[in-house]
Amino acid sequence: MRYAVLFPGQGSQRVGMGADLFDARPDRLVDASDRVLGWSLREVCLDGPEEKLTATEHAQPALYALAYQLWTELSERVGGPPAAAAGHSLGEYTALAAAGAFSFETGLGLVDRRARAMADAVARVGSGMAALLGVSDEVARQVASDRRREGGRLWVANLNAPGQVVAAGALDDIGWLVGNARDLGIRRAIQLDVAGAFHTPLMEPAVSRLADALAGVGIRPLAFPVWANVTARPMAGSQVKEMLSRQITAPVRFGETLRGMADAGVDTFVHVGPGDVTAGLARRAARGCRVLVASSIAEVEEVADRLGRS
Repeated sequence: MRYAVLFPGQGSQRVGMGADLFDARPDRLVDASDRVLGWSLREVCLDGPEEKLTATEHAQPALYALAYQLWTELSERVGGPPAAAAGHSLGEYTALAAAGAFSFETGLGLVDRRARAMADAVARVGSGMAALLGVSDEVARQVASDRRREGGRLWVANLNAPGQVVAAGALDDIGWLVGNARDLGIRRAIQLDVAGAFHTPLMEPAVSRLADALAGVGIRPLAFPVWANVTARPMAGSQVKEMLSRQITAPVRFGETLRGMADAGVDTFVHVGPGDVTAGLARRAARGCRVLVASSIAEVEEVADRLGRS
């Protein structure tokens, strides 16, 4: 049995998440996190309100912190390291911290600066994202390319799984896409409730700020392979900073990553963190593989037991 761990990105947050973790590890999820962030992680996660938790500058650090702590709980219960790891967008930071590239606190500081830089970039132009259902990667790319040739601002942002693509761009272009989906060869387009056009050139203002934050961070050797969103391949330690910088404006190639892991011998995927989004993507992109979910301490114990019996 070769298992890979998958960490979620922004969008998996919900008010009330992590109550068991805050009770189990207040030293890390209260003391350390509040010191790094300057605001109460516990209060925002447990009390919200939803609008506050959903804000990019709160959602990203919160998801990173909770997913990392769930990984810590899992790794303490499972004997050996995973065969590989990956994270969807923000989750790539969690995967790298889990692999030992940097400490939890260092990663939380990076995520905090990333989130604030992205929020500021979003504020510069009205933008959004739309989920495209029943469309191939190639058709989605062509639709976006054709729109840009006509003067629009539209890109493919996430290649998540077969038939599941996310496009992003200016609000006018997202509205056009949703309204004309069937005529464009897309079964359905659904505008997402997200702050802006992540993983597109509209996020370019955030790149230099993240690069400045990364410049002062030392990257340690990875304990296991972490697959990059940008390349859909394992990254070397020397590539970590480049991959994280490029990730801000480049599409997330998650479906390709999952298929590549399966081709490399991974037969079990474990979603580690709030929600279960990456588990659903693994079921679609790596059919035939076992998929498990660890979104609470109780589920961590179940997953550890199942991995131990494999």
